[in-house]
Amino acid sequence: MFNWLKTTVLMAAITGLFIAVGAMIGGQQGMLIALLFALVMNFFSYWFSDRMVLRMYNAQEVDETSAPQFYRMVRELAIRAELPMPRVYLINEAAPNAFATGRNPQHAAVAATTGLLRILSEREIRGVMAHELAHVKHRDILLSTLSATMAGAISALANFAMFFGGRDENGRPTNPLASLAVAIFAPVAAALIQMAISRAREFEADRGGALISGEPQALALALEKIHRYAKGIPFATAESHPATAQMMIMNPLLGGSLSRLFSTHPEVEERVARLMEMTRTGHYPI
Repeated sequence: MFNWLKTTVLMAAITGLFIAVGAMIGGQQGMLIALLFALVMNFFSYWFSDRMVLRMYNAQEVDETSAPQFYRMVRELAIRAELPMPRVYLINEAAPNAFATGRNPQHAAVAATTGLLRILSEREIRGVMAHELAHVKHRDILLSTLSATMAGAISALANFAMFFGGRDENGRPTNPLASLAVAIFAPVAAALIQMAISRAREFEADRGGALISGEPQALALALEKIHRYAKGIPFATAESHPATAQMMIMNPLLGGSLSRLFSTHPEVEERVARLMEMTRTGHYPI
């Protein structure tokens, strides 16, 4: 519940930031143009993201004949989650990772790397796939698209201000220093909020996945293993397409302490600690 509340507050914050920046830089007309521009860009991504990402990773669809154990596991978890059966894919990559995609539960797909199936135990794989199904159940693709739309609109307004200066709703130039400051800092603030939304959704998917699988400890152990192995096994496709890193159960891109501010995923240690607390008490801590 707390993560949903946090997501709601953050969505309100990024919406409020968009309205404030739009009013200061572009007036009402500029604000509407920027929002329309961002909506068009992200609509295409939202509607076709599953096909694009799966093709990008050369994911191969499997069924009960080609990958019987894995396919049956996902089917059992989907039933437990009260979800339609998603399409199931395998990615021929040594790096252990997994993701979910699709615009809604009726058009969802889950994918895992061959490295994940090789490194993790059956219980741990169940925990990972339950986490991905929790993303589907919570419609996190839609939430991430909405936050990206707002962040993109704010960046568009900032670019407008950088080249043309701010305008109020009557078309008069605004304070150039104020416009410059907003143009520089507003996109950063929007990105920080967008990443915070992503981290909140990861926590909620951990909680939801633990409930679906019934084994929070298994997911905690899986996260620790994925984190440990990912340090030594590069994920070439993810490195070539860094924008897709936010979809993974674990960010495959390593970064320094500054990058944590813009990280799409919470710290592994905190995710594991919360899941282990759930194992002990039956409740996921806020």
